[in-house]
Formats: sequence, structure tokens, C-alpha cells
Amino acid sequence: METKSKIALVTGASRGLGRDMALNLAKKGIDLVITYHSNETAANNLVSEINALGLKVKAFQLDTSNIKTFDSFSAVLSKYLKSEYDKTNFDFLINNAGTGVYGSVTDTTEEAFDAMMNIHFKGVYFLTQKLLPMLNDGGRIINISSGLTRISFPNVSAYASMKGAIETYTKCLAKELGARQITANIIAPGAIATDFGGGSNKTNAEKRSVIANITALGRMGEPEDIGGVVAFLCTPEAGWMNGQRLELSGGMML
Repeated sequence: METKSKIALVTGASRGLGRDMALNLAKKGIDLVITYHSNETAANNLVSEINALGLKVKAFQLDTSNIKTFDSFSAVLSKYLKSEYDKTNFDFLINNAGTGVYGSVTDTTEEAFDAMMNIHFKGVYFLTQKLLPMLNDGGRIINISSGLTRISFPNVSAYASMKGAIETYTKCLAKELGARQITANIIAPGAIATDFGGGSNKTNAEKRSVIANITALGRMGEPEDIGGVVAFLCTPEAGWMNGQRLELSGGMML
């Protein structure tokens, strides 16, 4: 059945930031397609939660670091959109999927470096490329960076470097896609209490205290601090924002 519903695709949405992004998009009346890497149970729980809000949502398994799967994923996505909406396009692409693997400059292996590259930069680059023909003119692309592109800590050189690349890439996207009225912006979370990178931001009381003390608002960030801003970027009110980096860190190390 044809519908005028807006549709957002959020990668890595089964847990953490991606889950909160999807929920906030649904609260804006936007239908969802979400991907998950391995946690199908968490993805299905999110599907149920969004369905309860009266919105359509579909979960697909996708390893965003494996570029060879992107052709089959785009075919499955196209088939779903055609059967559910009688169209093969969607409106908002949120490249959220990621992992946290840290190590010093001297200890980082080529394998660890390549893993960071594949999921945080190369995968984002080529998944976006693959999906651009399916993205409606006037759509939005939101890429996820990190506060670590502005401030430096030990043991994050590979991860932070990939996020720096994503920021440059996003500005290029904004320039190249302007003719199609597609905007591209960057969300850069600060320290957030999720399972990311081993979950120490949730479980390490000493680390949480240190971060709170260097943050103007005096606490650790939570997933709920991020998703609403992503949803806002998919509203008409945010249509003139383009090529921008929005840091959501509560004023960390100002």
C-alpha cells in the first residue's frame, strides 16, 4: 500500500545509541528500518517497542564492515520497501553501527586498525554509496563521529582517526549532494554510558567520576542524550543545517 510515511534506516540499532535514535525517530512519526550485527533478540525487542507506538519497523541482519554483503542487503531492502510501501526509496540514513577497540599507538596491530577502518570509515563510505540511489531527494544523512576528534586521550588513535575521516567525508557529502537537496551532518557524542568499548562508561565508578568532573553539566552522558538530536535532524526545522558537526558531550573539556 502506498504511503507518504517518512522512512529512516538506522544501522547498529539493537542497543545503545542506535536503539535510542530509532525510538526517538519513531516518536516523530517516522517509520524505521534497523540493522543489527548479531543480537537478534535485542533487535526484535526494539521492533516490538516501536510497533507499540503504532509505527512500522523492520530489522535486518547486516555486518556493516563487510562491503561484499551490501549488494544483497540493498536488494533485500528494496524488496521490503516495494512490498510494504510500493516504493523503493527511503528518506533518512543514519550510519550509527560501530565498535570500540582501543590500543596505544605502539601496540595497535594492523588487524585492529583494519577492523576500525572497515566498520567506522570504509563501511560507512561504501554503504552510503550503495544506498544513495535509494535515498529520496531532500533526504538526510547523519554520520556518527566522536568527541575524540576534538580532544585527545591515550589509546584511541586508530578509532579517533577513523572518526576524523568520517567528519571530512560528511562535509564532502554535503557539498556533492546539495543539488539533490540532501543534507549531511555529523553527531559527535562525548562519553556515553553504554556497552561500547567494554562498557567502562557504565561500570567504572572512578572513570565516571573523572568524566563528570571535566564536564560542564557534571555527569556522564546517557544514550537518551543523543537520540532526540538525531531525530531533530530529520525534521523540516533542521533542513537548513548542512555539513555541520554537532558535539553532544554536556560541555566536556571546554
